[in-house]
Amino acid sequence: MSKITREKFKTKHNVFDDFTNRTLYKLISQGHFEGLVSPVSIGKESNIFTARKDGKLIIVKIYRLETADFNKMYSYIRDDPRYKLSKQKRKTVFAWCQREYRNLMIAREAGVRTPLPLAFANNVLVMEMIGKDEPASKLKDEIPKNKRKFFNEIIDSVRKLYKAGFVHADLSQFNILNYNEKPVFIDFSHMTPTKNHNSEEYLERDIKVICNYFTRLKLKIDKDKIIKSLKNQPQ
Repeated sequence: MSKITREKFKTKHNVFDDFTNRTLYKLISQGHFEGLVSPVSIGKESNIFTARKDGKLIIVKIYRLETADFNKMYSYIRDDPRYKLSKQKRKTVFAWCQREYRNLMIAREAGVRTPLPLAFANNVLVMEMIGKDEPASKLKDEIPKNKRKFFNEIIDSVRKLYKAGFVHADLSQFNILNYNEKPVFIDFSHMTPTKNHNSEEYLERDIKVICNYFTRLKLKIDKDKIIKSLKNQPQ
């Protein structure tokens, strides 16, 4: 690939603020990807794009610096013993991005299917794309053929995280991909250690949301029994 100039980059990526453009340019210059291809999703907290790297597609997640969810971000991260932050918007967003990178690594080490994080800088996270020619569908958009097996594998992943000392804390049909009939967890910036005094509340909420979704798909589920079994497992 011919080396991209700063002028060409600005022309192609003029939808972002100058700071984000500089961060994207830095990551491109370091060889982490060759340029953005197309949007995957646009949200209040972040915008997600495909990008090209060595002939393959990867994912670039760009956290908004002026996010409407800043207070929510701070409420999660202030109780994470791994971070000590003052309530400064930009530093919180940077920590939120770094937190997702670190959490993805932790989840993968625990045996949970997740995208492989590749790099991060400031408010930009680069990671593997789950899918072959396009991003895999979210669970909300593609119901698994074997719903019971898929559900059991989700609970098994939650169990692995909890055993490793963490709770996803934002688990739902929106944050699980269905790839080849296997659940792949995404959106790990909320994931928090079980040392967090809110962790049990987050665990119960995760399980209730997932159980409610599969109950609507006609599965018979005892969510209280599942929550109890998770909390009673040795860590």
